[in-house]
Amino acid sequence: MTTGSAIEPAESLSAATRAEQLNCLIPDQSTERKLAVLSQSARYDVSCVSSGVTESALRSPRLGYATRSGICHSWTADGRCVSLLKVLLSNVCVYDCAYCANRRSANVPRASFRVEELVALTMGFYRRNYIEGLFLSSAIWSSPDRTMEAMVRVAEQLRYRHGFGGYIHLKIIPGSSLEWIVRAGRVADRLSVNIELPTEQSLGALCPQKTRDAILNPMLRIRDVLAEYAEDRKKGFRYVPRFAPAGQSTQMVVGATPEGDDTILRLSDALYRKAGLRRVFYSAYVPVGDTRRIPVLTPPERLREHRLYQADWLLRFYGFSVEEIMPAEHERLDTRFDPKTAWALLHPEFFPVDVNRDDRERLLRVPGIGTRNVHRILQARRFGSIDAPSLRRMGVVWKRARYFVRCADYTPPAWRPEHLADVLAEPAHSPEQLELDLFDHV
Repeated sequence: MTTGSAIEPAESLSAATRAEQLNCLIPDQSTERKLAVLSQSARYDVSCVSSGVTESALRSPRLGYATRSGICHSWTADGRCVSLLKVLLSNVCVYDCAYCANRRSANVPRASFRVEELVALTMGFYRRNYIEGLFLSSAIWSSPDRTMEAMVRVAEQLRYRHGFGGYIHLKIIPGSSLEWIVRAGRVADRLSVNIELPTEQSLGALCPQKTRDAILNPMLRIRDVLAEYAEDRKKGFRYVPRFAPAGQSTQMVVGATPEGDDTILRLSDALYRKAGLRRVFYSAYVPVGDTRRIPVLTPPERLREHRLYQADWLLRFYGFSVEEIMPAEHERLDTRFDPKTAWALLHPEFFPVDVNRDDRERLLRVPGIGTRNVHRILQARRFGSIDAPSLRRMGVVWKRARYFVRCADYTPPAWRPEHLADVLAEPAHSPEQLELDLFDHV
């Protein structure tokens, strides 16, 4: 079985390297101590939506702070909030990715769970109603296949030996073979492969042991297996195995390399169209440890991350193209406006949009009107004309939308520069990234 890895297995590593990794392991290997280290090591992976770890939770010894044990929150497709145990199987890594807190050269406490140990911990948390699922990733402590095998065995024991029916999200290790990808998909609800950086040049500079193909190939394999199983279901086969019913996702680090937002969004758009991803997560780079290898070293760009999420939403649900959101190359999104408002201000000829006459595609382009608002408008206008008070009751952000819509009792005023403040609707305080002192409270 080939690994497709750019590194050698653990058995082939030099004695000095193996000794260095073993010396990093914390001396007290109690389960509680491992959980403290490995749950904090997982904080930088945003692919389960929320880390759930706050500074007050870490500092306080009071009973009831579940986040201290790595419990985070995610949301299902039907809008339910679920609690997940977010943890690494191991943070001992043979890779030396410059942006990663768990890289080989980082001076941090190291720990590793045994498969049976993590299974018992997960079931214990589940029986006590602390969690509804597991988010499991790992540093690459050996070859990709050996690391992936250990993660899959955790999920398989939960599913088959203990009958665990909760949510499981597994990270796919870049370079893993098809066998382990398929086995992971059969026991996990969602799979994800972190692409991390938007260009091959940046990946080569900051992650010399990783290759673009080693990351993209697992994504394409997951896509192909999902398509194969979907086709079998259409043909009416009696039994088709479950395979990652929640699809796959990925994460990109923003701000560690000089690429513009246009490059990031074009890559995201291609992943949605060609790899069938359900979600791309964006993570503003947080400097950790030695940052001399990072070509662009700035404070965490949380507002930029927020604008990328808004633009991503426009690509997925509002029918916008990357060219419309990013009219110029090698640029960033305008942080003063949300991307839909920025597009509206550049295209005054498109407005006003008549809420009683225009189609769904035109309504989706109006700032302050979301997909649910559009659905309500289309339903309501079947029974009569819609006026401004009706739009407010539907949840439309009238302060912003009133300059772009026409309805039964309202025609928008002629645009004037002083209206810009209302459209911007800036928050009272700019977002600020909190410091993540990774192991200060372990």
